[in-house]
Amino acid sequence: MRQFTAYFRRMNPLHIGTGHLVRLTYVLREVGPEGEELEVCTADDPFEFIVGNDEVLPAFEKALMGLTVGDDFQLALKADQAYGQEDEEAYVEVPKEAFLVDGELDESVFAEGEVVPMETEDGEELIGVVAEVRLNSVVVDFNHPFAGLDLHFTGQIEAVEVPPKAN
Repeated sequence: MRQFTAYFRRMNPLHIGTGHLVRLTYVLREVGPEGEELEVCTADDPFEFIVGNDEVLPAFEKALMGLTVGDDFQLALKADQAYGQEDEEAYVEVPKEAFLVDGELDESVFAEGEVVPMETEDGEELIGVVAEVRLNSVVVDFNHPFAGLDLHFTGQIEAVEVPPKAN
């Protein structure tokens, strides 16, 4: 039976649809195929997600629907289809006292470009980047790193599977 199942899958490959586990490789560039390289997912460490679980950009997921193992894809997304425009309100001035660790200021985060994990009053974790260091405060940018950028993906579908049932 196992051999038949493997043969059947080769003859009738699964096409990406809601609920499927997808593994893919890609190169993400800014603007177009010749733009600055922003991110790479290789066959050694492919990107994996379940379709319909809000794990990826909706426009990205929609563009992959119907593809199958071995299919190549190219996808261009305008900033508004991706992570949106940069939001000035996402720059927040935080008092340096917020960076106390065991009663001491953690000076290591006081450098522009430093990534800082923070927590809201509701316990939600946010990742920010230090945009400016002032005398008694730090301006932290909570925009997504790709906000304001048009994105271009080039990649290949590595696997499409029905995910195992959770216990």
